Amino acid sequence: MAVAKSIEITSGSTTSFQDAVNSGVTKVAESVNNIQSAWVKDQYVTVDGNQVAEYRVALKVTFLVD
Repeated sequence: MAVAKSIEITSGSTTSFQDAVNSGVTKVAESVNNIQSAWVKDQYVTVDGNQVAEYRVALKVTFLVD
């Protein structure tokens, strides 16, 4: 029987939403094994001087428990 656990994180990038997702999953993988999926719950940007400063995503990352 497999048991899965989910955690929620927020990740950011000055390049794109895709880079924010990749950076978040990569960072979580440094301390969590067996990642199965990542769900983008929300995405938004921060603005500085009428320009997009950072792309941010809220992720729900699911992994199998050993």
